[in-house]
This record gives sequence, C-alpha cells and structure tokens, in this order.
Amino acid sequence: MADPLILFMPSGKRGRFPEGTTVLEAARQLGVYVESVCGGRGTCGRCQIEVQEGQFAKHGITSADDHLSPFGAKEQRYAKVRDLKSGRRLSCSATILGDLVIDVPQDVAINAQVVRKDADTRVIERNPAIQMCYVEVEEPDMHKPLGDLDRLKSALAKDWGFENLLVDTYLLPRVQKVLREGQWAVTAAIHRDEESGFAHLIALYPGLKNEAYGIACDIGSTTIALHVSSLLSGRTIASSGTSNPQIRFGEDLMSRVSYVMMNPEGREAMTTAVRAAIGDLVDKACTEGGIDREDILDAVFVGNPIMHHLFLGIDPTELGGAPFALAVSGPVSVKASEIGLMLNTGARVYVLPCIAGHVGADAAAATLTEGPHRQDEMMLLVDVGTNAEIVLGNSTRVVAASSPTGPAFEGAEISCGQRAAPGAIERVRIDSETLEPRFRVIGIEPWSDDPEFGKAANGISVTGVCGSGIIEVVAEMFLAGIISEDGVIDGSLAARSPRIVENGRTFSYVLHEGSPRLTITQNDIRAIQLAKAALYAGIKLLMDKMNVDHVDRIGLAGAFGSFIDPKYAMVLGMIPDCDLDQVKAVGNAAGTGARMALLNRGYRREIERTVREIEKIETALEPKFQDHFVAAMALPNKEDPFPQLAKTVTLPERKTLAANDDGRGGGRRRREGGRRARG
Repeated sequence: MADPLILFMPSGKRGRFPEGTTVLEAARQLGVYVESVCGGRGTCGRCQIEVQEGQFAKHGITSADDHLSPFGAKEQRYAKVRDLKSGRRLSCSATILGDLVIDVPQDVAINAQVVRKDADTRVIERNPAIQMCYVEVEEPDMHKPLGDLDRLKSALAKDWGFENLLVDTYLLPRVQKVLREGQWAVTAAIHRDEESGFAHLIALYPGLKNEAYGIACDIGSTTIALHVSSLLSGRTIASSGTSNPQIRFGEDLMSRVSYVMMNPEGREAMTTAVRAAIGDLVDKACTEGGIDREDILDAVFVGNPIMHHLFLGIDPTELGGAPFALAVSGPVSVKASEIGLMLNTGARVYVLPCIAGHVGADAAAATLTEGPHRQDEMMLLVDVGTNAEIVLGNSTRVVAASSPTGPAFEGAEISCGQRAAPGAIERVRIDSETLEPRFRVIGIEPWSDDPEFGKAANGISVTGVCGSGIIEVVAEMFLAGIISEDGVIDGSLAARSPRIVENGRTFSYVLHEGSPRLTITQNDIRAIQLAKAALYAGIKLLMDKMNVDHVDRIGLAGAFGSFIDPKYAMVLGMIPDCDLDQVKAVGNAAGTGARMALLNRGYRREIERTVREIEKIETALEPKFQDHFVAAMALPNKEDPFPQLAKTVTLPERKTLAANDDGRGGGRRRREGGRRARG
C-alpha cells in the first residue's frame, strides 16, 4: 500500500508520507510554511491547520477528519488554555493516518500569499445608480390627511422629479421616526439604474447626508480584491484583498466543479466560504476607511463564470462539460440582503454579464476597462489564470474565447512551485556561460548575488518559486541553451555545470541549493509547455477568426499578468509576437471595470451592449486547435516567427535533442501534448 497522499492548500504542494508523520513535519519536508514558534511543544498555537473533508477527484483523494490521529494531549491542553476554533488542529500534534487535504488558515499564516489589491488611479466620470436627495417635507396637517410617506414622495417628485417612486418595504415602519428626527428635513437615497426603469427609495436619513459609498469586487479563483469608493466624489476610500477560501476545495475551476458534483453540500459550502470572505473584506475596508458598512448602498461584482455562479448560489455543474451552459449570462441585479451580504438593508448588487460559458464577467469588466471595442488598433487582452480568458478585436469586431491553462502558471503543478508569498522566487537570470543563476525573492530587496542578500533576508528563507519566477526560469533556461526549443533539458551539460543533475531518466536544473533544495525538473518544463501551448492555441484561433497574422497591442490583465515580464512571456511563447513597447500589464482590469460600473451606470449599459455583440469561440469545437497546440509546445513556437522579439532578445539556434521514450527527447512529449489538446 502506498503511503498516504497529503495535499496542502492554498499552496497546492503535495507528497506521500508514512502513517504517524506529524502534519508539521510533512509541511516542512514539502516547503509549506507553517509557523511554529514553540518548536512543536503545542504551546504557541501558530501551527493550526484544518482538514477539508470530501472527495477530491482531481487528486484521487478522499479526505476525512479521521485520517488524522485523535485529539492529543497537547491539543487538549492548548484548547483549555487558549482558543482553538472548532475544526482546527495543531499540526505539531496531529499525525497522518490516511489521505488528507490540509488547509493552512490565512489568519495564522505569517507568510501568507501576497494579494495585490490596490485600485488604479484613473479618474472615472461619475454617474452612479445611487442619488442622494435632500428634501424638506411638509409637516402633518389635520386639514390635509396625507400620510407622512406620501408627503415625502410628493416632495421628492416636486424637488427631484421622481414620479411613481417605489419604496423598499423595510422602510415603511421607519419613515415617521426618521422624519421627526430630522425635523421634517431628510436625505433620501434613490436607486435608479436605467433611465427608463423604476426608481426605488432604498434608504432614508434624518437631516443632510452628504456621503454614500459603494463596493467594487473582483472574485478571482485565487484571490478576491475589493474596493470601497465614494459614490459622490468617486474617490477610492479603501482597498482590501485576500486569498479565495474556495482554494481548499480545489486549485482550479474544474476541480471545484468536480467537488460540487461529488459532495452534496459542496455548492453551499463554497458559496458560504466566498460570501464570508467578502464580508470580512468589507469589514477590513470599512475599518481602514473609517466608515460604517450601513453607508454602503451599492455594490458591483465580477468574476469568472464559476465564481459568478457560486457567489450567486447557483450550482456550476453545467459548466463542467459541453455545452458549458450558463444558468444566467446577462447582468444580475438583486438586493444585497438576498445573497447574504450585510450592507445597508436597502443596498443593491449589480453583477456584470458573462461573455460565454468560460469567459466571464471578469473578462467583460476587463474589456470595459481596456476598450478594444473603442479603438482602431487590433488589441489582444489576456487574463492569465487557471483558466485563461482571451479577448481580441477593435471597433469593427471583437471575438473572445477561454483556454484551459490549468494552475501551472501559479505554481500548483510545479515541483517547487508556490503562490506569491514572502520567500518565493519571483525573478530569475541565468548566466549563459556558467549556467549559474541569480534570483530575486519576494520580501528581500537585493538579488541573491548581492553581498547584502543574506542580511536583507531578515529571517525570510527561500521557500519556492511563484508564477512570475517559473516563467522567467524556464525562459532563461531556453535562452541559456539548457533546454532545447522542444523543452528538453540537455543532459550533456552536466559535464559542464553541477547545476544540471540526473533525475531518473531525465535531468533537472538546480535553481537553489539550500533547504528546501529547489530544482526545475523535466516534468515542470512539460507542465509549463502544456499550459502555455493551450493559451497560445486559443489566441491563434481568435487571430484566425479575425483573419490577422499579428496584433498591434497586448494587455496582460490580472494580478498574475501584472507581475510577469512581457519579454519572458513572449520568449516562452505564451503570447504572439508584438512590439514589446506595446505589451503592457494592465493590472486588475477586472476590478477597475467593476469600479467603472459602480461609479457610472452608463458603463453598465456599454458593457451589456458590447457583450451581446462579442462573438464567442469555443476552442474545444475548433479543429485547428490541435495543430496550433502542437506547434505552440515549442519555444517560442514551432511555426510562427517572432521578428519583433528578435530585435530585443537573441534567440538560440534551434536545437532538437534526439527523441526517445526516457523523457530526454521530443517523441513522448508530442503525444502528451496531443492528449492535452484533445482534452
């Protein structure tokens, strides 16, 4: 019998360990950072973990609480003296008895994932769906037996033009008290999204209320970013971000759908988790901005289709297979209270429309931000995540597609990969003569070859390689001649450098000698090839549809896109050839699009029209996807030239190593690429 398989979330690192191994020891061997100040004595409580129960089909794991040893003496003592939340265990005490999915809670993770949450600084013309209207209402008169609410509505019609005003039911018992508190002068919060639609009185304040707020939130599969903005000035008051807690149910989108299919309570559990995380972010942002969540009157949310459905409480199972049917594709407008968001009782929520089954409201928001539909140039917009969303077009025509890149770019399928956190290598350079690397680590300013590196580390140790570092190390290995254009590590270089080491029937590159030892294996290279080939093939299909052989501009969206170097993305062959000056990281374009829709309802109408006109391409149904995929397995590409890139980077001479079945050549790899493309 094989040793139990242990998967740590959110890092995605996994390994097999003998029964009786403590969870803390397993984490240390895998390079998963779990704090333990007391050295495993069970007194500090920093090493808390949680077991995620259920069937995780992607990993072949059935995880259960009884796959850990019973509550031990150290845990009982700690729980008695301190607070140990229900479901939490101390990893220094709990030992492994069977397969497990272990979640390292973010509230005890000192070296937690770095969440890029800041809003951009663009000025957005203000035309919100919420209008604050101050009125002075006639006092009651025995000779005019009109109700207080009716006189309020009459004043709003006279002063502000709101005829046939609808009133939220919860306000009916409050109107008289508010009118008298304000001495018959009140401020009414009116919600009207569309000009032709009904206006609703959603909140009422005594006296003059000259401020109101809204939230814009991008629910990513990996991270959630939320911004609180003033609806009157447009100013961003506060921003907050966190890891998406749904990661514990699956790293990529399809594994989360699988979890819902195999676990009856899976959908409800994921919906509850994401709503709770958003609630926590609202609290943090309100505290930072010094405001009351009762003053939040409007909210806009975006996310990929599966995040969109789970947030709204919709079962995403239909998105798990063809024809990838959305439960709802158009915009959604609901009361915040109807989906469990504790804002002002009358607050409204608007969710942007989805473009297609796997091109979601986040891609629509990014399109709104960057506006390919507003320009003459041919613009490519790519949001690289576990599922890449791709939009290509100009003012004449826009097409969109998704491509299943998987979590490799985020480190989940890489032997030394991890998410972006202090200790993760994020930049890499390799000397083409000596093959020696130097790198930069999150949390440490100097590069590794700087004499000040050790001093600057200040207790931060190198723990793994995050997404941007993975892209750079593979691209640098190619530029240094360590790997061929087919992605095969050249074992003959072992005679020249100790960095090239034998690893079974293949070779690996030692990036960091230390604890843990970080190596880039042949399987790591293969995972990156498969991911980047899927992305490039999707882009090529859209270029075919547009009948173009090049693009004028490229925007790399999302937190991941913001921190990858466009040059290395192009060397790798993730994106097509383009003038590098025209390849830009556009930040959290989805979050910016959400802010645009929050602060100006005109943008809601614009993206609704645009989404209706975008042509959706389903890559799985396109016969040319396979050909594009196979060509894209090469670095940067087997068929497409990269003349613009060649002006900046000296690409190696094409070198194809002899194909064989031991992983040192290309034959076996090509068949794997075919399987991925067909899948």
